[in-house]
Amino acid sequence: MTRSITYTALPDIPLVQPGDDLVQIIADGTIRAGIEVIAGDVLILAQKIVSKSENRYVYLDNVTPSARALELAKTVGKDPRHIEVVLSESTQVVRTRRNVMIVAHRLGFVMANAGIDESNIEQSQGHRVLLLPENPDASCEDLKAGLDRRFGVSVGVVVNDSFGRPWRNGVVGVALGSAGIPSLQSLIGVHDLFSRPMQVTETAIADELAAAASLVMGQGAEAQPIVHVRGFSSSAPMNAASALVRPREQDLFR
Repeated sequence: MTRSITYTALPDIPLVQPGDDLVQIIADGTIRAGIEVIAGDVLILAQKIVSKSENRYVYLDNVTPSARALELAKTVGKDPRHIEVVLSESTQVVRTRRNVMIVAHRLGFVMANAGIDESNIEQSQGHRVLLLPENPDASCEDLKAGLDRRFGVSVGVVVNDSFGRPWRNGVVGVALGSAGIPSLQSLIGVHDLFSRPMQVTETAIADELAAAASLVMGQGAEAQPIVHVRGFSSSAPMNAASALVRPREQDLFR
């Protein structure tokens, strides 16, 4: 059972550029923080630095908006080229209103603007937006493999992003991808305090780790996109963050 967990932002992380070695950046950050990585530690990375390292930029000057994007722009009030990029990453437009498009991302996430935005993106090279990683779980697996080799121990990796929620104000961190941890734990059949077996409870472990890390990362100019986590433990089976995505046929609200 986990009794306490420590979250530490790695200091002085440089602005990430396409092709940068995130394993090296993490290793340098742990040295600056005076952290010796041990087995079971978890590294949580903000989605943006993973997307930047993977060069997931789209330059809006190269985008031609479709008729649908032009029509949606009238309602949403965004650049139709930006809307076209959102549509290209989506399988369904769920809801729209001024300044917001809720869409089903091609990876299954139901989220605002397909996770595409312009915050914390340097624009001197042209007007560009940043997409989510192509495959966040695969990105985490690659990072874990590199970090395991670098540190000589098995670590967990989570890529987090900020999501809004349908019935509550504000955003929280959620796990887009993970490796080396149980992302979703079923407690069905486990007995409660009064020996009653639980019927439907599942714990979104990766999301809980991601949400706490967001408190340390911040949302603006904090420049703390990598968080080291110590103290987490679980005997649940390993599974990827994709296990957290509810299939559409089980969605009561779409």
